[in-house]
Amino acid sequence: MGHENGSQSAYDAVETADELVSWSRAYCRRAASDDDFDVDLHRVEWEVSTRAKRRAAAVKTPTVDDATVGEPRQWDGTSSSNRLGGPPTCTVSLSWRAFESFDRGEWTATLRHELVHVEQFQAFGTTDHGPAFKRRAEAVDAPVRVRRFAEPTYILTCEACGADVAYRYRECKLVRESAAYRSACCEAPLDCRTQER
Repeated sequence: MGHENGSQSAYDAVETADELVSWSRAYCRRAASDDDFDVDLHRVEWEVSTRAKRRAAAVKTPTVDDATVGEPRQWDGTSSSNRLGGPPTCTVSLSWRAFESFDRGEWTATLRHELVHVEQFQAFGTTDHGPAFKRRAEAVDAPVRVRRFAEPTYILTCEACGADVAYRYRECKLVRESAAYRSACCEAPLDCRTQER
């Protein structure tokens, strides 16, 4: 249905996970060319998560022993999972809930953020949000951290100064026993309040 062109009208028409993958893949092909990403998109698989509640997207990668950002890998194709040479396949996992929450500009910025992860993984065998990531993200107008699109269920604040010190999306020990913990700002007990939904 024309989702492969990455246009605004095609974006607005996305109604299924397959259409979201098609639109996002088309956008990433164009962004890879426009922003000179050194990526092999043929080695990227795509999926849509309907369960993710906080992360907008993620790049899932296999573990590569002794990989460090900044140290280029020589992909020789000797591993059993990589018989063809070149970097192993990674997966871009897109959150349907984030797609529904973001406008096109925020979604495309999220995709560029994920392309930086793909680029790092394919070059170095790993990826992070360190200084090299930050420089590259800024160069392609991508956020270093993508905003979470869900509101936290619990907000923990410092009893002394009222500053928000932690957010939690589900009940945990910190939520149940908040008064037993201390804030970093004032060394005061924490107060936990529940957000109304």
